[in-house]
Amino acid sequence: MDESIDYLDQPCYDTINRVKLYSESLARYSKSPYLYPLYGLGELPQGFARLSAIYGGTYMLNKPTEEIIVQNGKVVGVKSEGEIARCKQLICDPSYVKDRVEKVGQVIRVICILSHPIKITNDANSCQIIIPQNQVNRKSDIYVCMISFAHNVAAQGKYMAIVSTTVEAKEPEKEIRPALELLEPTEQKFVSISDLFVPKDLGTESQIVISCAYDATTHFETTCDDIKDIYKRMTGSEFDFEEMKRKKNDIYGED
Repeated sequence: MDESIDYLDQPCYDTINRVKLYSESLARYSKSPYLYPLYGLGELPQGFARLSAIYGGTYMLNKPTEEIIVQNGKVVGVKSEGEIARCKQLICDPSYVKDRVEKVGQVIRVICILSHPIKITNDANSCQIIIPQNQVNRKSDIYVCMISFAHNVAAQGKYMAIVSTTVEAKEPEKEIRPALELLEPTEQKFVSISDLFVPKDLGTESQIVISCAYDATTHFETTCDDIKDIYKRMTGSEFDFEEMKRKKNDIYGED
């Protein structure tokens, strides 16, 4: 079934909940229901480093990985610069364990630097655009994520747009042309094509829990799904979001 219209055969309950979440999120922190960290996504690992330190974790930078040590089929440590960091479980991305992942496709990404907002976005300083597959006679959607000086990731008056999609043909740049036309004129663009890897197994035996490579989506939905899947593979149970929800008195100061 065509992925862009299969929602027509689904119950409306999920859609209603999504609309409810959207409306509850509006104007909670600013004019948008979406959050994006100032100074870029690098602030997320910064936050993790601080939280990790509170719980006794050690955050090491610029440490090359020489070897992942496995004994009796199970990970026991990681060797770096002659030293071994012992562990009972290892969480990593596909680049560290190429023999344990398989290629399932490719993604093309183009980073464009602009001196203007994207047309037909009401001069928004940030936006997400999804060009449906049917509209451009493709099997995959085309994604555009635009951020700007408003997020402290670019100079004043500059905008950064990332265009991405799943590669389907021999000339990937032609596949994203509809999105690039939306961004014109562009000052500069940087094109990259990366392989899409997924783990061969769940890591139950080896305790090497591998994430999937980033796909073409730019709204983080599949990334969040991968994080939840990694948590389940690590602990054997689903993450309980109910424990994370703020209580009424946290929000309104009421009992």
